[in-house]
Amino acid sequence: MPTPIRALHHPIQDDLGGQQLRVETDYESYVNQLIKQVLLTNPGERINQPDFGAGVRRLVFSPISSATASLAQSMIYNALNEALADLIRIDEIRVESIDSRLEIVIIYTLYARMEQRRLNLEVTP
Repeated sequence: MPTPIRALHHPIQDDLGGQQLRVETDYESYVNQLIKQVLLTNPGERINQPDFGAGVRRLVFSPISSATASLAQSMIYNALNEALADLIRIDEIRVESIDSRLEIVIIYTLYARMEQRRLNLEVTP
């Protein structure tokens, strides 16, 4: 059974024809949305939080080697640990380049339920 929560849905959407913002009520979905925000935000993009974000979109244009994949794993781990350490524990991060896209797999433990979760994210230019 999902852990209840009441938070804004990301990306922001409206309900009832624009009369109110859509609210996320499923805790696991909420945490997945937070992880995606951290991964897809570039450092320096948020004025009041210049160190926030992993900036994985920039890596799509980098030549992918084992060193680049290792750098990506480190960037992702550090960004998630900095932003979401009170919500999740990172268990494993895998980064793979296929054609012109990055496939990222994050396995993490959700502290609220002490259950392991998996997030697959494909980043394209």
